[in-house]
Amino acid sequence: MSERVRPSDARSNDGASSDDGEPTPLEALEAARKRLETVETRIEDHGEETVEETAAAYRTASKLLEDYVDRATGTGKENFQAYIELEGKFDGLVSGLSDGLPEYDAFEDALEAIDKRRLSESDFERAREALEPAAEYADLLEEREAAREELAEARTAATTRLRAIDDETDEHERLLELANADLDAPVERLREPIETYNDAIREAVREYRLEASAREVFDLLERSQWYPFVSYERPPDDLAAYVRENPAGEYTIPELLEYADYSRSKLSHYVDSADELKRNVATQQTYLEGIDAEPLTIDWPPEPAGALRRRAREYRPFVARIADEDAVAALREVRLLATDPDYDRLQTAAQAVAQLSPAERERLTDGRVADELEALRTERERLEDALESDDPV
Repeated sequence: MSERVRPSDARSNDGASSDDGEPTPLEALEAARKRLETVETRIEDHGEETVEETAAAYRTASKLLEDYVDRATGTGKENFQAYIELEGKFDGLVSGLSDGLPEYDAFEDALEAIDKRRLSESDFERAREALEPAAEYADLLEEREAAREELAEARTAATTRLRAIDDETDEHERLLELANADLDAPVERLREPIETYNDAIREAVREYRLEASAREVFDLLERSQWYPFVSYERPPDDLAAYVRENPAGEYTIPELLEYADYSRSKLSHYVDSADELKRNVATQQTYLEGIDAEPLTIDWPPEPAGALRRRAREYRPFVARIADEDAVAALREVRLLATDPDYDRLQTAAQAVAQLSPAERERLTDGRVADELEALRTERERLEDALESDDPV
């Protein structure tokens, strides 16, 4: 039989810390893995079965002492009967232990501490003290379970950090792409047609709200669900049903909003049921007031050429229905921008001008963004390697 090593000092707190004193996800993962490896090695030194048996025997013995400490102390008949039960169970436990079990003597010493006709609390305390060497084996199993939980938490934190690294990497790559932009490029070639179109569609929608019935507007909004780039929110079901089925749906949205503020007696001159209008319209004022031109406008800076072409194509049937030919022509000019051979250069320059803060420009100039990106890629590689080598297949 190999030399037995006491399971003392099973816990390990090794592992480097970051500059702020908190371990990084990689450091926490490596420390958790080392902690588990350490305790598993100690268990292997004793043998898994030996540790399990000793720990189980310790837990049983401790439970017996806990259950009988009050019942078996004293001089009464019931106390004596409880003592007989305790001694019999404890003796049976010790007799059933394997030959050569480490800390066998601890169980015998504990039995000896309670092997008397009259017990006191101090006898139970001596028995618990005698069991302390065996307690360390139970601690080993608890430490292994805690180490496994810590490793699982560290893996979760490392995976979360990987997702954050991806986001940070995308942002750094975006900054580096913008760093190559021609900041002196004539971005007005893009801005002016876009502003012209946006002004036209905003005015057209303002007029459309004043002229079209709520039912007609809602039909248009329902249709937008088939056009991903036209991001109108669909009307709430109750409001949509009211506008579709009630004669009040023939009023314009501004009129419905105005009527919702009328008294019931005044409102009775305009609709069949004042209560029904107030229930459906007054409760949805925020939604109705929010129906505007923004889902049909072009953002600045504009998006890549392919997306701009598709957006303009999806906008066209809505613009043609709402606005006049001048607005449709303005949208056509926006779509033609995406075919300009210089569009990518101008679009990148527009993004750089609009999106780069002075601090970001400084970080780009002195090379910090590039260094940070390299550090992020290195961190990702090390985290992926650590997770892969630690993956519980």
